[in-house]
Amino acid sequence: MQIGPYKLENNLILAPMAGVTDRPFRTMCAQMGAGLVVSEMLSSNPRVWKTAKSMNRMDHTGETGIRVVQIAGSDPMLMADAAKFNVDMGAQIIDINMGCPAKKVNKKLAGSALLQDPKLVSNILYAVVNAVDVPVTLKIRTGWDEDNRNGVAIAKIAENCGIQSLAVHGRTRTCMFKGTAEYDTIKDIKSSISVPVVANGDINSASDAKFVFDYTNADAIMIGRAAQGNPWIFRQIQHYLENGTHLAKPSPEEMADISIKHVRDIYDLYGEHMGVRIARKHVGWYISSYDTEKVFRRKFNALDESDLQMKALEDFFSLLSKQDQVDACSAA
Repeated sequence: MQIGPYKLENNLILAPMAGVTDRPFRTMCAQMGAGLVVSEMLSSNPRVWKTAKSMNRMDHTGETGIRVVQIAGSDPMLMADAAKFNVDMGAQIIDINMGCPAKKVNKKLAGSALLQDPKLVSNILYAVVNAVDVPVTLKIRTGWDEDNRNGVAIAKIAENCGIQSLAVHGRTRTCMFKGTAEYDTIKDIKSSISVPVVANGDINSASDAKFVFDYTNADAIMIGRAAQGNPWIFRQIQHYLENGTHLAKPSPEEMADISIKHVRDIYDLYGEHMGVRIARKHVGWYISSYDTEKVFRRKFNALDESDLQMKALEDFFSLLSKQDQVDACSAA
C-alpha cells in the first residue's frame, strides 16, 4: 500500500489510541510486524502543545519508519496550524481524527461528531491538505448513528479534498465500542473511491484479518485494542496471510523479553514517577490471560518503584516458563 511517496512495509497498521500508542508502544508494534504505526491523538489547540503530555506525544526520537501524527479539532484554521506545527516537529504524514466517539472529544464537535456536518468536514480537510506538503489521511466511523450511516458520502468528500488514505471503523459514533463491527459500509466505501481504504474494528486474530480483507477488498487493515498486551498479533497476521498457517504466540521467555523491554522503554520516556504508573496498564494487558483472577496484577499495581516492578515481572515470567516446561514434559 502506498500513501503519497511512502510505501508501507506491509498492509497492517497500528491504530492511534489515546493513552496507549506512545513511542514505546509504537516501537514495539513496529518491531513485531506492524507496517505502519500512528501516534496518539494530538489536540489542535495551540495552548496545550507545550505541555509535558503533548511534548511526549510529539516525541519521535529514535523511531524508524514513517512518522504519522494524528490531530483532532473542529476549527479548520487551527487544524491547519496544528498540521504545520507537527510537520515541523517531524511528522511525515498527518492523520485527521473524525472517528473518536469519546464524549469529551465529541462535545467540542471534534472526532466522530464531525460526521454530522459534511460541510465542516470538507472545510477542515481542505484547510489541512492545503496547509502542508506531506500526505494527509483521515479516520472516520461509518456514520453518526445507525439512521445516519453517511460513510460513503464522507469518503467521497475526503477524496475530493485530497485525502490520500481513509481508515474506517465499522461502527457508528453511537455504537461506541459496543456490539460488533459491520463491514458492509467499508466494502461500499472501498468500491466508491479510488484512494486506499483501511478497514478497522473487531480484527482480533489472523482469521479475522483474512476475512475482512476478503470481504471488504480493503487495501489494509488497522488493529487497535487487539494489540494491547499482544503486539505480536501483527506478525501472526502477516504469517497467516503469507503462508495460510497460524503462528504460535510467543514462548514465556520471549514474552518476558518483549514486555520487559517495553516497560523499560516506558521508564526511559516518562521517568520513574509517571513510568511506574503507565507501566501498570501495559503489564496488566500482557499477563491478562495468565492472571485471570488478577492476583499478580493487584500485587504489581501496588508497587511504586521501577526496580520492584521489574523484579516482580521477571519472577512472574520465570514461574510461567517453569510451568510451561512442566506442561510440555507432561504432554510428552
